[in-house]
Amino acid sequence: MDILYRQGRATAGEVMEALSGNPTYSTVRTQLRVLEEKGHVRHEEQGLKYVYIPAVPRTAARRSALRHLVETFFDGSAEGAVAALLGGEGARLSDEELERIGELVKKAGSAGQAKRGEKK
Repeated sequence: MDILYRQGRATAGEVMEALSGNPTYSTVRTQLRVLEEKGHVRHEEQGLKYVYIPAVPRTAARRSALRHLVETFFDGSAEGAVAALLGGEGARLSDEELERIGELVKKAGSAGQAKRGEKK
């Protein structure tokens, strides 16, 4: 998906060339077909080739992938995911980055209270 977002559109061969390692052409085609079945990409025919294009905005794909990661590795716990990030990668965050994260948490808390009809 990242390759398609960066390039905008690509054939299976172009995706294969951009990938690290040595994936086979059939593996790349299979993955693209699965992504298409799930609605993440679509294709257009250009001659005998399929050209693949992202079907969803990058932000939507990012949210979906993050939700899947949290569900899979952290039993659905956003707190667990944040704790894991701050425990390892968090040590490398600047004070400014931590401040911005804190502001995002405050905003999320305010939004959650508003949805529940709570008053501050």
